[in-house]
Amino acid sequence: MLSFLLEGEAIIAANLAPVIGGIGVALCVLLCGLGSAIGLRITGTTAAAVLTEQPKKNGSVMILSVLPSTQGLYGFVLGLISYTKISQLTGTQGWEMFIACLPLAIVGMLSAIIQGKTAVGGLKALAKSDLTSGKLILYPAMVETYAILALVVSILMTQNIVV
Repeated sequence: MLSFLLEGEAIIAANLAPVIGGIGVALCVLLCGLGSAIGLRITGTTAAAVLTEQPKKNGSVMILSVLPSTQGLYGFVLGLISYTKISQLTGTQGWEMFIACLPLAIVGMLSAIIQGKTAVGGLKALAKSDLTSGKLILYPAMVETYAILALVVSILMTQNIVV
């Protein structure tokens, strides 16, 4: 009787692997998208203020204000890459997928928000001076570096899951 129960628990655990992996992928996509939306809200309000005073700087303002959107794209890319494996996950592979998505989920969300705040500094400098966005993009781009590193780590971790 006890062996039957243990076998039943193993079957349930195996059937939950795609669910657990799917939750990890979904969290990654959702958190990266949420971070990007918050970052874009932060830059968008400042961009609108700058453009009411200096509409000729539209191109430079646009470049700085859309930077936080990339983390949402990174989450989407990882979601597409990982999606094909989800239904094939068994045993502990669901947890492996969940954990593999965590670096980008966390860093993607936080870096998008921080990048938005950093880009606001550039937008304010752009409003007060004749600097171009090319000179001001460096600081938000430095934040972007960590989102890219998290994307690479999460991709490598998901590709390491053999199904």
